[in-house]
Amino acid sequence: MATADTEETDGDFAFLETAEPLPETPADFSFLEERVEPVETATREPSPEADALAPEVEPAGEEDHVGIEPAEVGEEDDLGEDEADFSWLDADLPPEEEERSEPAAPGVPAAPPRAPVPDDAGFRLRERPAAPAPAAPAPHVSWAERLRQGLARSSSQLSGSITALFTKRKLDEDTLQDFEDILIQADLGVETAMRITDRLSEGRFGKEVTGQEVRRILAEEIEKTLTPVAQPLELDLEKKPHVILVVGVNGTGKTTTIGKLAAKLTRGGLKVTLCAGDTFRAAAVEQLKIWGERTGSEVIAKQIGADAAGLAFEAYDRALENDSDVLIIDTAGRLQNKAELMAELEKINRVLAKREPDAPHTVLQTLDATTGQNALSQVEIFRNVSGVNGLVMTKLDGTARGGILVAIAAKHRLPVYFVGVGEGIDDLEPFKAKDFASAIAGTPLN
Repeated sequence: MATADTEETDGDFAFLETAEPLPETPADFSFLEERVEPVETATREPSPEADALAPEVEPAGEEDHVGIEPAEVGEEDDLGEDEADFSWLDADLPPEEEERSEPAAPGVPAAPPRAPVPDDAGFRLRERPAAPAPAAPAPHVSWAERLRQGLARSSSQLSGSITALFTKRKLDEDTLQDFEDILIQADLGVETAMRITDRLSEGRFGKEVTGQEVRRILAEEIEKTLTPVAQPLELDLEKKPHVILVVGVNGTGKTTTIGKLAAKLTRGGLKVTLCAGDTFRAAAVEQLKIWGERTGSEVIAKQIGADAAGLAFEAYDRALENDSDVLIIDTAGRLQNKAELMAELEKINRVLAKREPDAPHTVLQTLDATTGQNALSQVEIFRNVSGVNGLVMTKLDGTARGGILVAIAAKHRLPVYFVGVGEGIDDLEPFKAKDFASAIAGTPLN
């Protein structure tokens, strides 16, 4: 039932039932064509009363512009009539907080801690591996300690035999004979072995001798033998270039020794030229070129099979041209029992003597410590053929025959300039008799 209010508000919708369309009334846009009169802005008319009250302002002079750079042509002044107050810039800043925590991102709540997964859940969370700790720098090892490590096999073998021999045993003829055999087997040489046994028997015959006392005497006698030959390499720079000829048997480390020696000389401020005289092996030439790049030394080389003596002649002339202090000449490895190969060394010496009567000034022979007694005959033959006047002992690391250097020093008495205990650039060091003797005998270095 409709109320009175609804009856009053009911409209007449009868027009919806008519079939005829309603007439459209066109829109009236005539107001757009009407002319809008411009609005006059108000202007202030000058007033004599206001001008009388205004203060008089004198025109600006030059002194009013002191410290003010003139504006460029076309540059506009952006300041208004009232100057802005920037005095707040001179105020002191508040002290900074020592620890300032990063504010949390707005609207992002902190993640709650994850509950542990039960053992019987049937799944597990993969754990990220912990980041590896940075590797600690390798501790610096002194040269004496590195030499001791290199001669560890020689020392342990000798020390073990001495300890086994002199444990609870009196010193008699049989003991001395057994001790002499141990020293000879250690490649120390017959001459050195006899001298050490004679020294041990003085005042101790018939008494018990400890292994520690025997090793001390051993170190002292080895040092006496090696001290005269432990000499530095002397370079005569009055005759530039000082020519160093490096010779030796195959595999004794000639090329590597040349590279290490060149590194030492260039570090000392000398200019070095290298000659790739091993013209039989392409690998030797390439290896020497690499050492030349490392040390900043010019390398003189030719094709494989070239005449080594002719190359040495050209290298000497080139060293003169580039004002080198030292010329180091590599040679092909050769066995001491090959007469035709040894004759080539004589030819190199003769060719160099034509350019410089005293050349080569130094003839270095490299010796492989692992060859043992064979090194004695190598020194003898190379000395007779090429005039060897200095030695370099290589590959002392890991050998049980390091004592051969003592036998060579006792027999040939040639200077031993350097010893090597590895392949690195710093693994060639000046020979020191005391360090070597202590490392071989296994005694503490005082």
